[in-house]
This record gives sequence, structure tokens and C-alpha cells, in this order.
Amino acid sequence: MVGRGGHRGRPGRGGPGRRGGGRVPTDLPGISDLEGWLAGRLPDGWFTGTPTVTVDREEILVVGELPAPTLDEGADEAARAAAAHGRIERFREDTRDERIEVARQAEHRYGRKVAWGARVGDVEELFTTLSVPVMTRLRQPERLVLDTLVDAGVARSRSDALAWAVALVGEHASTWLDDLRGAMSAVDDLRTRGPVLDEDEGTSDQDTPDQAGGDGVPPQG
Repeated sequence: MVGRGGHRGRPGRGGPGRRGGGRVPTDLPGISDLEGWLAGRLPDGWFTGTPTVTVDREEILVVGELPAPTLDEGADEAARAAAAHGRIERFREDTRDERIEVARQAEHRYGRKVAWGARVGDVEELFTTLSVPVMTRLRQPERLVLDTLVDAGVARSRSDALAWAVALVGEHASTWLDDLRGAMSAVDDLRTRGPVLDEDEGTSDQDTPDQAGGDGVPPQG
């Protein structure tokens, strides 16, 4: 499953003639065949099903489900969580060289870095993920919100506070964000297809004089 990150900005925020600074550059390679390429390229034994793939302008994140370790029936939650973390760590070590090669090929093909993650039940770990700086301009009321989070110990810095706020929005507005991404995908599809002229354009729905009912104008002469 390929997901798209929330990478678009509002129109008019990037200066005259530009959309918001979050628009994906048009010179990036397309990702329409990414899911199929990964299905053919990833080894069959890596994941128990189709991995989740999320893409933005900088990064392709691939997260797959691993088989759960076998434990005694009496194992508590702490033991199960420790076993899940151990299974993920083993996967990370055993597949490192091949993941590097897959990432190299994908970066050449799709123009983005590749990050990885693995999941066992409710336990998920991401590794080799990018941390990308995002430049923005904030007015004083917005800066005060970030400073409040820093002063309260919620975040260590304004940048950490901003990341925390974005994560909070993503957690509590996921349905709205999914709907927004779907709407933007529909707009992108329409823009790619371009205008389609009706085949009957220019043909009047009204009858011509010869086809109209009633008496026509009698011939002269």
C-alpha cells in the first residue's frame, strides 16, 4: 500500500506564480509503479504480507510485518514486547547489506532516499529514517505557543515543539488528512489528463429548418 505524505501547501503562500512551498517538485520521478517494483524486488521471506509504503518528496518509507516469535502461553506483555524488539533487531542486522542495495537502486529509480521499519504486532520500529529541516516563518503568537511547550518541558527546543505539534495533528486528524490527500490525488489525475472536448461540441441540439416540423418557407420563383 503506497501512501502519500502531507506535502502540499496552500496556494499563494510561496510568492507570485507559485503554490505553497510544500508542493512536490515536478522534476521528481513518478511513483506510480513503486508498489509493483518493490513487490518484485524485495525478497519473498522478508515480510509476512505486503509492506506499507509511505512517500514524500524526500523519502520512501517501507515498513513490513514480521512473524511473531513463539513464546510460552504464560508469557506476560513485557516478555512479548521484548521478544518483538529482538525479532525486529535481528531482521535489521540480517538484512542490512541487501536493504542498502535495494535503497541504492530505488534512489536511482525514484529520486528519493529509502528508509526502513519493521513491525511485530503492536511493536513497530523505524530505522535509517531521514530527519529533514523545514524552514518556516512564525509570528509572535505562534512562537509563544512553541515557547510554552519548551518551558513546560514537553519539548527541548522550538523545532522539537513544532515536530510534536505536527505529530499531534496527524494523530487526531488522520481521517481529515486522508480525505484531503484523496482529494488532491483526484485533482492531480484531472490535471494530468487535461481538458477533454465533447465529441458533439459545436452541434446544436435544435433542429435545422429542414428538420423542423410544420410548413417550411415555400420555394420562390
